[in-house]
Amino acid sequence: MDSTFSWGTGRRKNALARVRLCPGSGELKINDRTVEEYFPRMVWQAQVMQSLKVAGLEGKVDVFVNASGGGLTGQAGAVRMGIARALIKMNPDLRPALKKEGLLTRDPRMVERKKFGQKGARGKRQFSKR
Repeated sequence: MDSTFSWGTGRRKNALARVRLCPGSGELKINDRTVEEYFPRMVWQAQVMQSLKVAGLEGKVDVFVNASGGGLTGQAGAVRMGIARALIKMNPDLRPALKKEGLLTRDPRMVERKKFGQKGARGKRQFSKR
């Protein structure tokens, strides 16, 4: 393989996506499956395609993703960020447009930890006055 590939790593919640971009016919594979196969919901599919739409490169680059960890929502967000980062490595001029759409910002929201003596992060035992 030659060095025409651009790499980008995206993370969200516990999901990790390693993205590889190269100029091509618009092929998009996630873990060797199509987007429609891997992300059955339209919301997830739209999220994955958002970076390419903003850059105006739909159908012009081949995207190969290795996604792991977390759930499908987290993975979709991670893929979106990974594609955006790889696009910047490929063409730094796209940075302002992608940044304006918020595609380069890491989502800091994480699952709150369970506290001792409680059922969950915030769920407490029922209080009885009498």
